Amino acid sequence: MSVRQTAGRDALNDFAPKFAELNDDVLFGEVWSREDKLSLKMRSIVTVSALVSKGMVDNSFAYHLSEAKKNGVTKTEMAEILTHLAFYAGWPNAWAAFRMAKEVYGDENNQQEE
Repeated sequence: MSVRQTAGRDALNDFAPKFAELNDDVLFGEVWSREDKLSLKMRSIVTVSALVSKGMVDNSFAYHLSEAKKNGVTKTEMAEILTHLAFYAGWPNAWAAFRMAKEVYGDENNQQEE
């Protein structure tokens, strides 16, 4: 089941309606819905990796971390992804990403993963 994205329209529709439409309908509507080509989990991993690489650890990054968790990226996998990225995207970027990831995955601190 697909969830209709409205973040672009909510934030920018009055100022930049075309950008809002492209964000909501094309990026989050068409591109993210192509699960037959790439799973949501893999899209989340790619997105997190791209954002960390660019040093974009802001509110949008927190959103994508939460989505990654919803899409099945475990705490252990996220820790390994960010550790791996540290060597390619920069140590400070990884530190910033880890701070947010700890918040998003914090409720799993006492749970064992398989």
